[in-house]
This record gives sequence, C-alpha cells and structure tokens, in this order.
Amino acid sequence: MSRRGYAPPILVVPALVGLAFLVLPLAALVGKVEWSSLWSDITSPQALDALSLSLTTGLVATAFCVVIGVPLALLIARASGRQASVLRAIVTVPLVLPPMVGGLSLLFLFGRSGWLGWTGWQIPFSTTAVVMAQTFVALPFLVLALEGALRTSGIAYEQTAAALGAGGWTIFWRVTLPLAGPGLLSGVILCFARAIGEFGATALFAGNAPGVTQTMPLAIYTAFNGAGVSQGSAVALSLLLLVTAIAVLLLVRAWRPSTPTSVKGVG
Repeated sequence: MSRRGYAPPILVVPALVGLAFLVLPLAALVGKVEWSSLWSDITSPQALDALSLSLTTGLVATAFCVVIGVPLALLIARASGRQASVLRAIVTVPLVLPPMVGGLSLLFLFGRSGWLGWTGWQIPFSTTAVVMAQTFVALPFLVLALEGALRTSGIAYEQTAAALGAGGWTIFWRVTLPLAGPGLLSGVILCFARAIGEFGATALFAGNAPGVTQTMPLAIYTAFNGAGVSQGSAVALSLLLLVTAIAVLLLVRAWRPSTPTSVKGVG
C-alpha cells in the first residue's frame, strides 16, 4: 500500500479550486502594492505610529498571555477529563466568538457603566484597552498549543523527578516547561501574530485614535474609508501583516516536533 494513502483523482479539481480561493486574493493584494513608493508608505509618520503601537501592544499582550496562560494551560492539562473539557471549552470561546462581541463584553465589564465602572478606572479607549483586547483574543492560541504539548509529554518524567526529591518549582522549571518547550514557543508566536492582527475587539473597546489606539489593522480600515493614512500605506501595511503571518507559520513549522511517519515493531 502507498504510504501516502489513496484519494479519488477527481478530488484534485475542487482541491485546486479551494487552494486558488485562498491564494488568489493574497496575490491580488501583492499586485496592488506600489513598489516604487513602498518604503515611503511604510515609513510615513502615520504608518510608523500604527506599526509601533501594534508591535508594542502586541509584545505586552503576549507577555501577559504567557504570565496567565502558562498556569492555565497546566491546570487544564492536569485536570480530570470532565473538568478539562469544561475549561478547554471556556478557553476556546474567544476563538469562535465574533471579535466585536469580545470588545463589547470588555466594554460592559470595564466601561464607565460596566460592572467595574465603580472603581473609576479609565480603561476603555486607551492604549491599555488595546492590550486587553489583544490579550482576550490571543490568549486561547497560547493556552491550547501549550496544553496539547503538556498532555503529549505526560507526567512520567515529573514523577521520576519527584521520586528523586525534586520540589514542585524545580520540576516545573527543569522538567515540565523544557518538555513542553516547542508547544510553548509555537503558542507564543501564534499569540503574538493574533495580537498584532486584532481588529474588532480593539475597535469597539479601545477606539481608533491615531497614536493612541490606532493599530495597523485599524489604520488599514481607516485608510480604505477615506481618512487617516493613504491607501498606498494601507496596502503596504497589509503586505507587512501578510509577511508577518508567513514568517509566523514558518517559525511554527520549524519548531514543531517531528512525528514518525511509520511505526515499526508492531506485532
């Protein structure tokens, strides 16, 4: 039997249609780039402000996701079957939830008339709100990637370390995290990519103030609605996000643990 399995040849046709549906829009975007003015479009003051804000808030949001996401992933990985299923479902909700709904939820929690409005915190429509919106939508990527890696690594090495007298923190830092390292790195990269590409929750919860809350996706949207940066800058920023996404996929692929293609010695 073929190691690649079998598939009816006729299925190649719809497969190629699906591939074209994914590739051609991106090719059309690249075709609209004004290469002669690409550098000046990317380095315009408005574009640089949006780029700087996206990268800064994306890094802060990713760091916050690591601080709260690693313990959450460990909690899910070590929970019982039913508890893990419930926790995993809760973490997955932001992935299937429309981003606008996420932004509205954050606004109802931290807004002036929200549940925490009595505290006097002025979080909405600030740079802090950008970080919180990015964290809300990006956290599941890190948690789910790391949780899968923790489950795959198992607990045998942790039990051995404990039997040799290692303490809880020593096991966590010297055994658990190194074994799940590839999953953690993949989760961090995907988390950062999702953070800098966030639009809906940021627009509703943080607004679209240039230099304060206008990230790259918001700058692109503003440009194509006739305001803010030029459309040339919008296309250039779109290309930059596309290149970032491709780089993220390559990094994730490079650090993904290899899986055996065959099983030997069975039977």
